[in-house]
Amino acid sequence: MQHFDVAVIGAGAAGMMCAAVAAQRGRRVVLIDHAQKLAEKIRISGGGRCNFTNRRVGPENFISANPHFCKSALAGYSPQDFIALMARYNIAWYEKHRGQLFCDRSSEDIIEMLRAECELGNVQWRMPCTVQQITRVETGSEGRYDLATSEGLLQAEKLVIATGGLAIPQLGATDYGLKIARQFGLKVVEPRPALVPLTFDGVQWAEFGELSGLALEANISTGTGRNAPEFLEDVLFTHRGLSGPGILQISSYWQPGEAIRLDLAPGQDMTAALLEAKSGGRQQLGNLLGGLWPKRLAEKWLGEQAALRVADAPDRLLRELGARIQGWSLIPDGTAGYKKAEVMRGGVDTKGLDQRSMQAKTVPGLHFIGEAVDVTGWLGGYNFQWAWASAVACGRSL
Repeated sequence: MQHFDVAVIGAGAAGMMCAAVAAQRGRRVVLIDHAQKLAEKIRISGGGRCNFTNRRVGPENFISANPHFCKSALAGYSPQDFIALMARYNIAWYEKHRGQLFCDRSSEDIIEMLRAECELGNVQWRMPCTVQQITRVETGSEGRYDLATSEGLLQAEKLVIATGGLAIPQLGATDYGLKIARQFGLKVVEPRPALVPLTFDGVQWAEFGELSGLALEANISTGTGRNAPEFLEDVLFTHRGLSGPGILQISSYWQPGEAIRLDLAPGQDMTAALLEAKSGGRQQLGNLLGGLWPKRLAEKWLGEQAALRVADAPDRLLRELGARIQGWSLIPDGTAGYKKAEVMRGGVDTKGLDQRSMQAKTVPGLHFIGEAVDVTGWLGGYNFQWAWASAVACGRSL
């Protein structure tokens, strides 16, 4: 029997950060993970350079059934705070675009930094170690948690679940955190893949599947109303559908059965441009659009009309073409699933958690942090910032 003040299950971004913060504040902490290799999701992120945060982080960059929940944690630990931590370890970084920050050298620098922070607090490691059963034992004070593990029985006054979500199961992702939430009576917002490619019916997509590998910038939106989400990002054609940063962003908002809309000439008035080009003489439609897009897309989009001279095209045809270019509406038949998703949307319902400590309101000493919670960030370092911020809020409260 080994007794600890805090047991943290999950040694990823949130778990290591939380363990380090709590341990450096005097708690006796054990960090448990079932994986053979530490922090694989950090290791592969950002093409191996870890998009560890974003300069511009606000509640509007996150999706949740309770959009206000994330405010407290994000205010308590900012991107600048994490950059300051990296500076203590002399980790160089660079800004890519739209505020996205990456390691100069390797994701390994982040992993080693977090490991070192845990060592500063004398965190005890149990890895690889599986937790077969968790039991809450009521005592005269707040009670404790008994963990039956592959390395024997562990006891802890506080328990933190930092096991992530369902995305990238090939790296060991499971629904463990959601199972524990349900075991203790917490509600779960139905999970689904997010930041994921969208797929289309094979027959519907057959003609565009030939464009696999082609990319261009587009304005992408979905839903209806004044607050319908919209992103200006690159879109990538694939054999099964669409991917690229713009599609990953909109996928987190897309609902099955809804259409997505693409403006393939953002910032332009294509109808006016086509009508104006009509007086320009002998140029063919295919060549005109070929100056705007990759030629393969122009030819596929126009088909037999590619050889039509703009001057000979009826105004009605040009107006229809302009409207379609800037309002291409498609209904995906699904997503590429958790294997291709970067994160999980949904998770432990935040209505059941305290926003300052991440503790379950109805279960003393039980905390949930990181991706297991129903807070999902945009593409671009936001999910790592939520991992750091929720972990620090929890770690300080412990």
